Amino acid sequence: MKIVSYETFIVPPRWGFIKIVTDEGIIGWGEPSLEGRTHTVHTCVDEMMEYLIGKDPRDIELHWNYLHRSSFYRGGPVFMSALAGIDQALWDIKGKALGVPAYQLLGGKCRDKIRTYSWIGGDRPDDVVRMAKEKQDEGFTAIKMNATEELNYIDDYSKIDALLTRVQSIRDAVGSDMGIGIDFHGRVHKAMAKILMRELEPMHPMFVEEIVLPEHLDAIHEIAQYGAIPIATGERLHSRWDFKTLLERGGIDIIQPDVCHCGGITEMKKIASMAETYDVALAPHCPLGPVALASSVHVDTCSQNAIIQEQSIGIHYNKGNDVLDYIDNKDAFSFEEGYCLNLEGDGLGVEINEAFMREQGKINPRWRNPHWTNKDGSFAEW
Repeated sequence: MKIVSYETFIVPPRWGFIKIVTDEGIIGWGEPSLEGRTHTVHTCVDEMMEYLIGKDPRDIELHWNYLHRSSFYRGGPVFMSALAGIDQALWDIKGKALGVPAYQLLGGKCRDKIRTYSWIGGDRPDDVVRMAKEKQDEGFTAIKMNATEELNYIDDYSKIDALLTRVQSIRDAVGSDMGIGIDFHGRVHKAMAKILMRELEPMHPMFVEEIVLPEHLDAIHEIAQYGAIPIATGERLHSRWDFKTLLERGGIDIIQPDVCHCGGITEMKKIASMAETYDVALAPHCPLGPVALASSVHVDTCSQNAIIQEQSIGIHYNKGNDVLDYIDNKDAFSFEEGYCLNLEGDGLGVEINEAFMREQGKINPRWRNPHWTNKDGSFAEW
């Protein structure tokens, strides 16, 4: 089998896709996306695909190493996101060629389903109690919300009080067993993170996420002592070597690699296994499209330390189009009592609606993340 051609698509709301075609007519789909920089990623995809044309798509480990290691400059969000989308498509092809789900090629299942959570509240969290109740009524047992709006290095306690009121109101409305993930989004500086950890602890969050930016992960130990809350991070780390440093430092309880930014299924499975040796759980980051979600679930299915999966159906970023709009088999993702059942279709198990993909590709969206400022006009982390 040989790769003979490929196409890329950039579609609303902010996603990129790749279609890889073989001489046997088997097609694989991947999702090379990087929120706000997907056009840049697709230029990198074009460069990487120069090597793959004419190659056997089933030699995934060989191709992954060549595409990663043959460049003098390696890693980072752009390179690893381009490689991730290609890698996903190769697993899709191999599974289809053998007539099995991708997870069967990764060691087989260690579970029948993975717990999932849904987003509530948007970028500037609002109306969270109603939304949390709606998700609970839909069967979800966990939700995640942004903690606050922008925060300066030292900021007003009114913002702290507003967060505490929101979280306590959710806890009162949904009960003690509902998981509440609180995303600091890297917009909280160390001093304010200490305060939030202390004040949030009595409300029993499921975890706090990205308590500081990745460049300040050496502060996790210091911040952790202020509250006994599981700490999650990793969506902005891009390889097992990035996670190696994080795990060696310790203090982290849950890693959150993104299958579209960490080198794909091949690399995320290795990251998950590495984390297991440190007694650290896996909760893949996934605010993206259907191929990303399917790829994440396949890794969850065969990873002992996977505990919960983010899914972005209905997330506030999905303006115009949503996750299921791009696939024909919308029942591929089956949610029951807060869990997503294993995907059992060949390859990644999602059937892309190519006609719709082409139609939406004509729009050529250029999504950019918001630019925020503090009250004094200085830059604020989004």
